[in-house]
Amino acid sequence: MTTLAGRTIAALCSEHDTLAGVVSALSAEQLTGPSGASEWTIADVLSHLGSGAEITLAGLRAGLGDAEAPGPDFNQSVWDRWNALSPQDQAAGWAKSDTALVAAFETLPEQRYDDIKIPSFLPEPLSLASFAAMRLSEVAPHVWDVRAGVDPGAGLAEPSAVLLARHLGDGLGFLLGFIAKPAAVGEHVVLNIAATPYRIVLDDTARITTQALPETATFTGPLEAAIRLIYGRLSPQHTPAGVAVTGNVSLDELRAAFPGF
Repeated sequence: MTTLAGRTIAALCSEHDTLAGVVSALSAEQLTGPSGASEWTIADVLSHLGSGAEITLAGLRAGLGDAEAPGPDFNQSVWDRWNALSPQDQAAGWAKSDTALVAAFETLPEQRYDDIKIPSFLPEPLSLASFAAMRLSEVAPHVWDVRAGVDPGAGLAEPSAVLLARHLGDGLGFLLGFIAKPAAVGEHVVLNIAATPYRIVLDDTARITTQALPETATFTGPLEAAIRLIYGRLSPQHTPAGVAVTGNVSLDELRAAFPGF
């Protein structure tokens, strides 16, 4: 698939397959043990991903005209039901729920990709590419959370990191308004992500751009580490060797600007 929507859907499928392989090998102790998310067990992460898949699928079906739009209490009812499950049922439920969502994305005819618009909390409907990217923006960091609970040296899958950089610099740029705290950095920053076309800009807001702005600092390291930084998943114990920040901002200041979720 060469379209942005197609590549994003393919990344969702790949993340699903990766996580399914990890979950199938987890012991009961690991399932209730810590994940890469500081306050969640691995089962908690799977519950979040499973409930999110159910909610996303309902939105997709409504956007396609195959079902009525969910009511105002739908999301909370889904979360409450998932939170009440045992860790084992949360893991099994994730597999079922996410398989259904991935299958729904995969069965969409490619010739319809440019025409599909999905209503969201935003004033304008999302394109299919952006709607799928919203899910990828949730899935990729949380798949990493599960993997990091087993292997602290885990990184984001490269295709997902590349796509998230692209989407965050375009249709999903609004997400940075929710997850970034630019006031944690004391001055204007244009952080060049070395060996990529991307720059992270921090001033009154936070954004990612490919504009050739004069840089004030440089992030040296893999793109996946820079994307994990944005999602609050580049703590010292999860920072690869060789990652460094030089210029008018420190890595610790950047961690404070991107505290995660």
